[in-house]
Amino acid sequence: MTILLIDDHALFRDGVALLLRELDPAVQVLHAANLGQALAALDADLGIDLILLDLILPGAHGFQALEAIRERHPGVPLVMLSSQEDQVTVLRAIQLGAMGFIPKSASSQQMFDALRTVLAHGIYVPPLNLAGIVLAVPAQPRTSPAELGLTPRQTEVLRLILEGKPMKLIARELGLSHNTAKTHVSAVLRALCVTTRTQAIVAASRMGLVLGRDAS
Repeated sequence: MTILLIDDHALFRDGVALLLRELDPAVQVLHAANLGQALAALDADLGIDLILLDLILPGAHGFQALEAIRERHPGVPLVMLSSQEDQVTVLRAIQLGAMGFIPKSASSQQMFDALRTVLAHGIYVPPLNLAGIVLAVPAQPRTSPAELGLTPRQTEVLRLILEGKPMKLIARELGLSHNTAKTHVSAVLRALCVTTRTQAIVAASRMGLVLGRDAS
């Protein structure tokens, strides 16, 4: 596996490279300190499997580097690294095509979990309070729970997931046993083609899912 690590701080790059080799001793880590070097590496067709990108680089502030890389190389999974951990920043990165977001304050285990999720074609976001997420521009046409094959009860479960409710509260609010609530949550995750409730929140937002006020 080949990973392109894009960050302008050499010490940080060296530390992350060491962590990546703990995840996979055979991993090859390519380094880039700015957007120009990163694009050159990608254009050279070096078989890069994953990109780790710092949010702020010299000459490419904010999300400029992310947008440039997505435009030129949309097929390579990209994970954003940043010391900024606010919800707006995280969601903007996902909206622009990042498959994951890892705060620089994350533990090595969190980084491993994030990379495994992305490499398995999932979406990883940090454990923030994601209640009420609505992305400004859905990645797909707006759809309804019925079109995903969800029952009215599963739609109510999805609504509570989108509110950030844990399993215990989902069961309590709907008057269900824990096992029944868990079964409904699993059905919702399968319908959205995700494996976690956090991924379900992001997926539902990206497809512009419309729940409707009176679903029951």
